[in-house]
Amino acid sequence: EESLLKVVMGVEKKSHIITEHDKRLTAYHEAGHAVAAYYVEGHDPVKEISIIPRGLGAGGYTWYTPQEENYNSKKEMLDDLISMLGGRVAEALALGDISTGASNDLQRATQICRDMVAKYGMSEVLGPAVFSDENDEVFLGKDFGHVNNYSEATSAKIDAEIERMMRHAYSQTEEILKNHYEKLELVAETLLQKEKLTGEMFAQLMENGKHLISRQNRISPF
Repeated sequence: EESLLKVVMGVEKKSHIITEHDKRLTAYHEAGHAVAAYYVEGHDPVKEISIIPRGLGAGGYTWYTPQEENYNSKKEMLDDLISMLGGRVAEALALGDISTGASNDLQRATQICRDMVAKYGMSEVLGPAVFSDENDEVFLGKDFGHVNNYSEATSAKIDAEIERMMRHAYSQTEEILKNHYEKLELVAETLLQKEKLTGEMFAQLMENGKHLISRQNRISPF
């Protein structure tokens, strides 16, 4: 698992110096992902959360245990939007500001919406039709000569539907984190202390709150 993380996100930079403000922002950002995902029924469970910077520019990460499935349903894709937007929403709620740290989350979420609307026919507004070209491979000069296989009016509808889905998902995420703000705060503050949480630690925090006392030795496992 550590080898996989090294390949995907680079080596941990434990000696990397970051400001307390950036560390706090990362803690609430990652806690936002995890807590939002926890309250989405059927979402992949959290495997690990870390606020230790890694080599490829990742200030932290929330890692999920994927479930074995061949296809993603519409509900699952909409649920993924909520967990992806958890970081941005948590920043806004906890710190009263937003950062560039959510840029990749927003890109991925927007692409999911576009695929649902234009590729999988999952939009009630545009119906069960495909508006993407399966032959659109990325190559040098494609953007200069590429022509959509649908009208500008349809393109505007697609953009409007993507915006509607993103705003709706953001509103749902905001409602979840507002309703469970004490959990968001607990996970973030624990991350600031420990820097990394296993899935089991995270589950204990969510299930038991601050009462994480061992029955054998009466000492908190954190």
